[in-house]
Amino acid sequence: MIPRSILEDIQRSHSRRWFMKDCGLSLGSIALTSLLGQSATASTQAPINPQIPKAPHFPAKAKRVIYLFMGGAPSHIDLFDYKPELIKMDGKNPPAELLKGYQSAFIRPENKLLGGKFPFKKYGQSGMEIAELLPHIGSCADDISLIRSMHTDAFNHAPAQVLLSTGSQQFGRPSLGSWVSYGLGSENQNLPAFVVISSGTKGPSGGNNNWSSGFLPTVHDGVSFNSTGEPVLYLSNPKGITRQHQRRTIDAINILNQKRFDSVGDPEIATRIAAFEMAFRMQDVAPEVTDISLEPEHIQKMYGAEPGKRSFANNCLLARRLIERGVRFVELFHESWDQHFNLKKGLETNCKDVDQACAALITDLKQRGLLDDTLIIWGGEFGRTPMVQGGNDGRDHHPNAFSVWLSGGGVKGGYQLGKTDELGFNAVEDKVHVHDLNATILHLLGFDHTKLTYRAQGRDFRLTDVHGHVVKKILT
Repeated sequence: MIPRSILEDIQRSHSRRWFMKDCGLSLGSIALTSLLGQSATASTQAPINPQIPKAPHFPAKAKRVIYLFMGGAPSHIDLFDYKPELIKMDGKNPPAELLKGYQSAFIRPENKLLGGKFPFKKYGQSGMEIAELLPHIGSCADDISLIRSMHTDAFNHAPAQVLLSTGSQQFGRPSLGSWVSYGLGSENQNLPAFVVISSGTKGPSGGNNNWSSGFLPTVHDGVSFNSTGEPVLYLSNPKGITRQHQRRTIDAINILNQKRFDSVGDPEIATRIAAFEMAFRMQDVAPEVTDISLEPEHIQKMYGAEPGKRSFANNCLLARRLIERGVRFVELFHESWDQHFNLKKGLETNCKDVDQACAALITDLKQRGLLDDTLIIWGGEFGRTPMVQGGNDGRDHHPNAFSVWLSGGGVKGGYQLGKTDELGFNAVEDKVHVHDLNATILHLLGFDHTKLTYRAQGRDFRLTDVHGHVVKKILT
């Protein structure tokens, strides 16, 4: 145990460092602090739990979010945006006027046109046209709003994913889930507010920048869960470490962290204390929450889930279990959609992996009365080119047009917004930028996206930067 005299020396040393670092404070500020009394100083304040529930700016339609992020960018042309004219022009040159100023990632813009690979079908009372590759999602057409006029600023995976997730192509900004955690706090103090789970052939190209808290307190970071094995790395104690020993260790660490907080008032110390406490509680809670074998067999079959197997279906079922227990934001990354070649086979595999589980998630939430205040989002970082790549069976990255759908949480069901041109090249009607999508998500959660801000680096930041408009047409 550290002697009290040494701890006091450390505290005095830290206090001197803090004063010298921040001695730019005016004498007026110091005088005001003195007048207010010791209650105004950091040294007498206990760390405030940074994840206590908070009220949004106005009554929200959605209380929580499940984001189904299809990393690698699904082909809108082959799945959600039927283009008969493109099929007619298969193998022909694209119109020259269409390509002025166009940039692509790998192909030459004048590559031949490639018609859609799969037949489409009209689903539901809305008659929404969706590829027959997605019959289960199609069966939920009357519960979704399909936006066909998305566009973005980046045409490579990592920058486009980070832009969609954080509002900037530059690393270091807080992600959407982190903003939600910061704005709303958590409804369950035994689990993180923001959970991330991955499936597919690899992790997202943008890495953990997609769920980073950036300059927000790190308590708002997305916490990665595993769908097999230990739910969180290092959650279990090593052999020989009892629950009581773990409790005493955390108590001792918290005493030191509290002394440091009393000295400097750094909010990251409050985050550290909260993280240790949550990790301790999660040792009891997380194993049960993540055990999808506890679900009835008919529910597992509905999702296509197989306990113990790493899959998108398992993750969808786990997402439902997490939001039922108060997790605010669950993001499922399925990074498998980058079809530069083997487009037909790749899309068939991907759609088989995700179609049933996505529809089951909507159905399951609906029958439990949770869909009305849970927002589901499905989409990737951009679209794919109408021009061919990889012989005659691939498409390049395409930022000018792509499709996203939303369900529940205050959006219209059976609604179709926006159009692209006859080749699926440009969004031409009711265009929706990724900033607009993020503004709309925050609006549904009860936030004015221009007022959900955090001061860093000398100015106020927000998710949508200086951009973004709420897409009111899809709102109920």
